[in-house]
Amino acid sequence: MKRKRKPSTGEISKYKARMNVNGKEQIKGVHYDETYAPVVGWSTIRFFMSLAMINGWHTRQLDFLLAYTQADIERDLYMKIPAGFVVSARVMTEDERKSHVLKLEKNLYGQKQAGRVWYLHLKKNLEKIGFKGSKHDECLFYYGKTIFIVYTDDTILMGPDQKEIERLVKKIGSIFKIEDQGNLSDYLGMKVIRNEDGSMEWTQPNLINSILKELGLIEQKSANAATSRTTPAKVIGKMLYVEKSTRPDISCAVHQCARFSAKPKAKHAEAVKRIGRYLLGTKDKGLIMKPNQEGMECWVDASHASEWSNKAAIDDSNTARSRMGYLITYAGCPMHWASKMQTEIALSSTEAEYIASSQAMREVIPIMWLLDEAQEMGVPVMNQQPRVMCKVFEDNAGAIEIANVPKMRPRTKHLNIKYHHFREEVKRGTISVYHVGTKEQVEDIFTKALDEGLFTKFRRRIMG
Repeated sequence: MKRKRKPSTGEISKYKARMNVNGKEQIKGVHYDETYAPVVGWSTIRFFMSLAMINGWHTRQLDFLLAYTQADIERDLYMKIPAGFVVSARVMTEDERKSHVLKLEKNLYGQKQAGRVWYLHLKKNLEKIGFKGSKHDECLFYYGKTIFIVYTDDTILMGPDQKEIERLVKKIGSIFKIEDQGNLSDYLGMKVIRNEDGSMEWTQPNLINSILKELGLIEQKSANAATSRTTPAKVIGKMLYVEKSTRPDISCAVHQCARFSAKPKAKHAEAVKRIGRYLLGTKDKGLIMKPNQEGMECWVDASHASEWSNKAAIDDSNTARSRMGYLITYAGCPMHWASKMQTEIALSSTEAEYIASSQAMREVIPIMWLLDEAQEMGVPVMNQQPRVMCKVFEDNAGAIEIANVPKMRPRTKHLNIKYHHFREEVKRGTISVYHVGTKEQVEDIFTKALDEGLFTKFRRRIMG
């Protein structure tokens, strides 16, 4: 049986085993049509948790028990009878198992469309009892000033009125089988601590311990991952989840290693172990979110052709690509961050920086819509105004000029229209672009290797 552990203590909370449909045998158009099932965005979670801290909201964590099976099956489906199946107090013979099938009545795990069927069932019934779905995040629901956030079957209720939250727990419990887990303490594998000074700390010590064990850095029982010449994709996957959840400080390094996880060499395995040794010394660290009055800000940066190599360039054009990154904050708390290689080759540092700004705006603008929507729903958002202002901090003067002055230049006229999409927001004044000195550009932590002094400085600025 699978052991499920509490993120806060690491102790086993339950043993789980379940029968699954073999989804590999399903054929599109015959057994299913669509498989997409949304999950709430990290930026949405962090934005509303920031509001919860600012406004002193109450929180409640709910878990849907065997969530998928609470929904009816989408269409007629049948499965082979498992070995050991008992009928009339006796085990079926092999011939009987081949001549009979089981017809599904509920949305069993393993189907390719199981997640989607569950989400549609959940959404339909939440709206039936008065919840209103967000237009900008499919897994966000409003009930008056109470917020309901859904990540598959792990959910958070939050709002200013404790009695209303109690009523909603009963309402939801009247339709679904749920487990009321009380005040928020563990969520999506994270340990959540609310401190007396109003801050909130998010850490993932158990997942980090799992990474360290696989790398042979703690409790090494055999020379497996520690001496391997390969970079285990499983370890990279876990690191990517840690990075995206609570550890932006390892974002650049992890994404760089992820690029080589398909065909790793010894140096890549050593790079992964280097990240592991850093996590070993900081495994109890994470995000410390303490809201202030700064509003919404976005920090953008790009490192132009930082991996260019004369030796490798003839065989690998990717060395000419630039690495970019951005950090979006609300009330001084990180909402969303990214470190990635640009998909096309920039011909100058100005172009690389401008592309990075444009990519960041693809995240910023939907978040601005979310803030506007929350205001319209009566949720107290900082600096309540008809439009939400967003500052973009950029350290390249040329990129700032392109954003502010839409003028055709010989060196920039090749830029595709897709990189000018946020100019309208600049014109309307909903986004303003500011210059920031390179030594104050906290976003550098996402684009390049830094000396220890700058790394520590930016890590403290971002992660508290």
